[in-house]
Amino acid sequence: MSSSVIPRRPRSKTAQMKLRVYNQTRGTVVAEAADRAGDSATRRTGLLNRTGLDAGEGLWIVPCEAVHCFFMKFTIDVLFLDRDRKVVKVRPSLMPWRISGSLRAHSVLELPEGQIAATGTMPGDQLEFEKVVGS
Repeated sequence: MSSSVIPRRPRSKTAQMKLRVYNQTRGTVVAEAADRAGDSATRRTGLLNRTGLDAGEGLWIVPCEAVHCFFMKFTIDVLFLDRDRKVVKVRPSLMPWRISGSLRAHSVLELPEGQIAATGTMPGDQLEFEKVVGS
């Protein structure tokens, strides 16, 4: 009996793309290299396999109205965004084993703890996402 090798499906460009997130309202950089979780598998996994987020990192989950931190190993800051990428809710210091959501949200940006305060991001702020060159 011969066995055939099934080639691994290449990761989607969406999963590999890094994004720079800029707060147009405050003139601050929210994330230098955020990943995008846009398919079912990456949205489901989120940050569960990570032990932390370094400064400048983040995860943009699209679409998403709520997040949970069950089985997470670290605390995160969370921004809830509408379809136009305007901040509708901020949730600083969301600890493991907690849930947060917003029915008005279309996506969520997860950031290292303290990033919301460091950038002064507030509800109503307009965010801009751009692909990082070379990613």
